[in-house]
Amino acid sequence: MMPGQLDATQLDLPARSHPAMPIHLKPLVTLCEDCRVSGLCLPTGLPVHDHSCLGALIGPRMRVRKGAALINANDPLTTLYAVRCGSFKTRLNNVEGQGVVINFCMPGDVLGLDAIATERHVCDAIALEDSEVCPVPYHRLQALARDFPVLQQSLNRLMSREIVREHERVLMLCNLTAEQRLASFLAGLSRRYVSRGYSAHGFMLRMSREDMASYLGLRLETVCRSLARLRTLGIVSLHGRLVEILDMPALMALEQGSDELKRKPAQKTPCSTP
Repeated sequence: MMPGQLDATQLDLPARSHPAMPIHLKPLVTLCEDCRVSGLCLPTGLPVHDHSCLGALIGPRMRVRKGAALINANDPLTTLYAVRCGSFKTRLNNVEGQGVVINFCMPGDVLGLDAIATERHVCDAIALEDSEVCPVPYHRLQALARDFPVLQQSLNRLMSREIVREHERVLMLCNLTAEQRLASFLAGLSRRYVSRGYSAHGFMLRMSREDMASYLGLRLETVCRSLARLRTLGIVSLHGRLVEILDMPALMALEQGSDELKRKPAQKTPCSTP
């Protein structure tokens, strides 16, 4: 075991009481050149062939086990984390300690932007699966952005993207029915996967049904009924957490609030996930 590395068994502790520490992996100077989501990420403002610039910005990759906390609320801001592979949920806790899921992050997204205003995080970031992130020391990023204005533009673009996504979520919560919220959620996931080079029609739901319900502002039973209705209408097919979109135009029409779809009684279906 290399100095500074942690035994993998330390990563199996519950995220709430004993947040798991990431494993540090060896740095890879060609990481950004080979990364398939580099165009969505922070280093788009740097010359990728200048390894000194990338080395000055990005630390060694870190692996985070499923269920482990990469960031905890109230932690001081020291580092932003670019998701290289895997996925995370960000969770906001109220004074009673109850958590509300506010975002799902996938490769190319950056975690930790919530702390830029106050330099303290307001959200937890929990891994939904075994994941890898590229740490970006925040103050080093600020210093380097002075020499590379395009890097500052990249950071601004990422923050703007998160603001737009949150505005869309607020609009969804205020104006859409349960089925429309679910359609908007699935269509949004489809678009995000397409931007990363994946299929628009088939993907895996990494989050639980409970997390989906929390994000959509719905009860778990309502999410189950809405999924059943979409299946009945022949819009989607579900096999556990595997989603196949069978009728994209109908899904998009439902997302946009169309009432032209012929409704059928929803079939009752258990809301369990493997």
